[in-house]
Amino acid sequence: MTELITELHPDVKDCLEKCGIEYRVFNCNPDLADTAVFCQSYGFAPGQAANSIIAASKTEPVQYACCIVLATTKLDVNKKVCQLLGVKKASFAGSEQTIQLTGMMIGGVTPFGLPEIPIFIDAAVLQKDEVVLGGGNRSTKVLLAPAQLQKLPGAQVIEGLAAAK
Repeated sequence: MTELITELHPDVKDCLEKCGIEYRVFNCNPDLADTAVFCQSYGFAPGQAANSIIAASKTEPVQYACCIVLATTKLDVNKKVCQLLGVKKASFAGSEQTIQLTGMMIGGVTPFGLPEIPIFIDAAVLQKDEVVLGGGNRSTKVLLAPAQLQKLPGAQVIEGLAAAK
């Protein structure tokens, strides 16, 4: 079993406080941090889980974006993300790329505490009363009203960022 950390990633906590974001912390077993297993284990609906996905352009210099989409949807990285970044090709950043950019492991990636990159929020996320996002590590999650995400610098709400799976 992986070590249980009961604190948010320090950069995440600093960002939440600096932006005046209202949130609650939810502790979880790090072995159960991946979305589907997390939702099943802790009784969250997949439509309440908001995944933070790092997208990367395929050309140099690499451009990154953090895309927030509901777990019940699929990020349109081939068209919408490329359009938003102004590039011809983009993909999901790899695990190593994500860790290097964010300092966060897959299963804990969150839009809070990132370097200065665009944050694209699928409009469907804002239709929820509350969403659960990563806490910057695999043993904490952040629960909040999705409108709070708009307090993040560089956050943009995008229609059609994701489509139903």
